Amino acid sequence: MTVKLWAVVPAAGSSRRMAGAALPKQYLPLAGRSIIEWSVAPFLERSDCERIVVVVAEQDRHWPQQSLARHPKILTATGGAERVDSVRAGLQALASQATELDWVLVHDAARPCLKSMDLNRLIADLSDDSVGGLLAAPVVDTLKRGDVENRVQATVSRASLWRALTPQMFRYAVLDRALRKAHETRSAPTDEAQAVEALGLQPRLVPGDPDNIKITLPDDIERAARLLKSWSAA
Repeated sequence: MTVKLWAVVPAAGSSRRMAGAALPKQYLPLAGRSIIEWSVAPFLERSDCERIVVVVAEQDRHWPQQSLARHPKILTATGGAERVDSVRAGLQALASQATELDWVLVHDAARPCLKSMDLNRLIADLSDDSVGGLLAAPVVDTLKRGDVENRVQATVSRASLWRALTPQMFRYAVLDRALRKAHETRSAPTDEAQAVEALGLQPRLVPGDPDNIKITLPDDIERAARLLKSWSAA
């Protein structure tokens, strides 16, 4: 049986930290495209990625205006209040097509700087993995724990610490079971790996480029533009 690849892109967030933005952050312009177009592009470029489910908010007026919304490989689903609800909605949109052993790649709509080589490495490294895993970057900065007055309480060892990135890649059945459990227990995992960890499993960390940043604050757009420009000039 051929194992297929599918992608889910949660894009139903409210962009609370992008104060003053005229649009939800995934639709803001970036180097000639919208942020979400950059984020989805590496998956559209892959012939082995069957479909990409973009999960949007119920009242999203901007998604239908994106040319991406009419791409034949793109499916649209309606998300929920939390990330876990949106990714579950993406899985449900694939329920009639994906098998339990198929791989699902979950990628943030606001991560426009995913390199194709990182995506290739993730898929290759996890192709025979029993659990699945995620792109991640080792922590290189010195870490401080602050108190309520923003004074240093302690220096935290960075040994064995990684920054979780996306995509995160799990078998359809494993991810579905993990997210169902999160829903039933009313927990709110901040990423799919955390939900899978709650099943007692250990996702694999696949080294990825730390420049695979998530657009969170206005300054992040300028940084992403510089990165994309430098890559195209290389």
